[in-house]
Amino acid sequence: MKMHVKKNDKVIVISGEDKGTIANVVTAFPKEGKVVVKGVNMVKKHLKPRSAQQQGGIIDQEAPIYASKVMLYCANCKTGVRVGHKVLEDGSKVRVCKKCGAVIE
Repeated sequence: MKMHVKKNDKVIVISGEDKGTIANVVTAFPKEGKVVVKGVNMVKKHLKPRSAQQQGGIIDQEAPIYASKVMLYCANCKTGVRVGHKVLEDGSKVRVCKKCGAVIE
């Protein structure tokens, strides 16, 4: 499954509890069509101590959300945008904003 976002992309959440949040993608799971976004969809995880030195407890961590709930964030437009592809004269393929045409990389 091809996704429109990848690791370290700046995205905006467009639906759900964290709607409007702008953050970076921490990890992407293309096979499941999900992404982990920093500070979004926080869940509590209960950790059991595995050794005498390790301490157990409850920690907060990000859980994956569907990639369809995020849009790439354009710094020029200051909003979430759809992304297009363009081949430059040197032969490299880049992603561009469909609103203003700025290169997003």
